[in-house]
Amino acid sequence: MGHSRRDKQTTHERIVRVAAKRFRERGLEGIGVADVMKEAGVTVGGFYKHFGSRDELVVEALATAFKDLDVWEEHTADMAQLLQNYLTEAHRDAPGTGCAMGALLGDMTRGSKSARALYTARVKRSLAFSSALLSSSQRGDKRGRALLFLSALLGAINLSRAVSDPNLSREILHGVRDELIGLVKPGSHMG
Repeated sequence: MGHSRRDKQTTHERIVRVAAKRFRERGLEGIGVADVMKEAGVTVGGFYKHFGSRDELVVEALATAFKDLDVWEEHTADMAQLLQNYLTEAHRDAPGTGCAMGALLGDMTRGSKSARALYTARVKRSLAFSSALLSSSQRGDKRGRALLFLSALLGAINLSRAVSDPNLSREILHGVRDELIGLVKPGSHMG
C-alpha cells in the first residue's frame, strides 16, 4: 500500500472512530458531518473522498462501535457479570465509549434501512450471546429470558440517562440490576 493510500486509510479510520463516539454521545442527528470532520482534523470538503453519503459514515461508525461490544463480550463469563458491568453509573455517564445499542436505541426507529439492518444484526448477536449465558436449568425459555434481559438492560441504561434526578437514576440502575441478578442462578456460566 502506497504512502498516500495508507494515509487515506488512517484518516478514514480516524473519521469513523470520531463519528462512532460522537453518535453515541449525541445521537445520529445530534452531530453533523462538518463537526465530525473538524474533530478528525480533516476539512469538510474531503468527506466525499472517504464516504459516498452521510448514511455510509453512520453505518461504518455503527459497525466500529459494535466491535467494542464484541471485545466486551469476549471478557464476560456469566450473566451476573454482564449485569454488574452494564448497569453502572460509569457506563451511564460515558455513552461515547459505552454500548452503542443502548446509546442509539431511540435513534434506530428513525434510522436508515442500512443502519437499522446493522442494528438488527447486532441485536440478534446479543440475543444469542445472552442465551448462551443463561442456564438451561432455569425456568422458562432461554430465548424469552434473553429477550427480557436485553430489553431490561437497554431500557434501564436509557431510562437512567433520561431522568434528571441522580438518585432516581442510580435507583433505576441498581434496582433493575439487582432484580435481574435475582433471576439468574449462581454459577450460570457459559458452556
